[in-house]
Amino acid sequence: MLTRRSALLAGATLPFAGTVKAQQPSALRIAMTLADIPVTDGAPDQGTEGIRFMGYTMYDPLVAWDLSSATEPARLVPGLATKWYQDPADPTKWIFELREGVKFHHGAPFTADDVIFSLDRTLNDKSPAFDRLGRSVLIASVWPLVGYRKIDSHKVEMQTNGVDTLMPSLLNRFNIASADNFEKVGKDWQAYRKSPSGTGPWKMKAWTPRERAELERNTDYWNKDRIPKSERMVLLPIPDVSTRTAALLSGRVDWIEAPAPDSLEKLKAAGVKIETNAIPHMWPYTLSMLPGAPTADIRVRKAMNLAIDRDAIVKVLNGLAVPAVGCVPADHPWFGNPSFKIKYDPAEAKRLLADAGYGPNKKLKTKIAISTSGSGQMYPLIMNEAIQQQWAEVGIDVEFQVMDWNALLNFMRQGAKAPDAAPFSAINVSWNTMDPHNAFMRFVDSQQVPPKGSNWGYINDPVFDALAKQARSTSDPKELDKVLAKINTKMVDDAVFVWVVHDVWPNAISSKVKGYVHPKSWYVDFSPVTVG
Repeated sequence: MLTRRSALLAGATLPFAGTVKAQQPSALRIAMTLADIPVTDGAPDQGTEGIRFMGYTMYDPLVAWDLSSATEPARLVPGLATKWYQDPADPTKWIFELREGVKFHHGAPFTADDVIFSLDRTLNDKSPAFDRLGRSVLIASVWPLVGYRKIDSHKVEMQTNGVDTLMPSLLNRFNIASADNFEKVGKDWQAYRKSPSGTGPWKMKAWTPRERAELERNTDYWNKDRIPKSERMVLLPIPDVSTRTAALLSGRVDWIEAPAPDSLEKLKAAGVKIETNAIPHMWPYTLSMLPGAPTADIRVRKAMNLAIDRDAIVKVLNGLAVPAVGCVPADHPWFGNPSFKIKYDPAEAKRLLADAGYGPNKKLKTKIAISTSGSGQMYPLIMNEAIQQQWAEVGIDVEFQVMDWNALLNFMRQGAKAPDAAPFSAINVSWNTMDPHNAFMRFVDSQQVPPKGSNWGYINDPVFDALAKQARSTSDPKELDKVLAKINTKMVDDAVFVWVVHDVWPNAISSKVKGYVHPKSWYVDFSPVTVG
């Protein structure tokens, strides 16, 4: 049965109501869906939401996102690297020219040494900088690398295993930490997390685990156009949707993620703005392909897809989602032309289950790991309860194991072959689809099985592997679109996921908040936002 953890979801904010009210008008107060403050050292845990709130705020990657438009898809732009290009003599090597005049929050200059240090942190277990926890977060961004070196103080070389034209795009999630600060805190990552230093537009002022983090603007930020307009930003972890909504209505916070769907009219009547946008983000079930798992049978996988009434799920969410029929929407250039059409067809689902040996006297029983809240999980308890009922109507008896979001991520990183995963045939983890690797390759490439990547279900198909290799060696954007469309087509035709909806990332924002742009992205730039 689906159960709630009241102790986990209880009062992340109530003890701090007085403190929050005392904040100055220039403080932006945000209630996150997370149950804890993400790790502060440049390798934030808690998924992509951790990067949103504790990654891109305090740190910079080499390759960044332009998040300034609400109408155009976010695009990759120079970050701490001003340019990158393949070595003409050896296309497996990439040269990155680094930005000069950048300083970390504690005053040390940013140089190539910091890039090498951050790579050692992730890839070199013989280095004093090696960080096992950080590696688990950062490896997905640098896994193609087989070598790297400093060329001069502001130039580095990275080498991939074969030609890989997509590698630079992975670096958008690879934030650069300070080698100098690591030395100053005694070469101890635990100490670094207590005294963090990045190059980002926000600096850490104070934080308390599971309670709050207070950031202050970095007036010396290298990109003068992105120096924050607000003096401070207060982040509060409030995983319970009702508690978040109440916090906004009472004036304890200025902004909440994922308001309660049944509270939208009440919020609007109170003058609150409901901000949504179509973002590249999917909410699926990732399935086990291991022998013995019921989901190793394509008939079961297709039946699970056909048993879900996605329009009904969207209605339950009061319109805060879009039905999904693949990793990307059907009008996306990466969608392709699948022959298996994902729709609501319970009769066909029952027929497929019968062909697979299931029926009224032998129900399909399975177990799926889900989360209480967090990151792009949207409204996981509400959504999974509805889907559990829909599956039951065709003879699929699902037991949900409910976990804290960070616990689910750790479970995901262990893979379906982990001893603890033996009873599970799927996990419910949402994913951003902003770039080719995150949209496709991380799931279907056999090189991406845990702990290196997100191929939780151990998909091992030579066709997928060949398409992934082709994508990584294709530099022409239009040709790359065609390859990615083939990958999505095969994913849908093989029903390797159960796709449910795409997110619109709803935020409920006080009318006092100005300057917010809701980009077509999983990320957001808080720099232009003011309160008052």
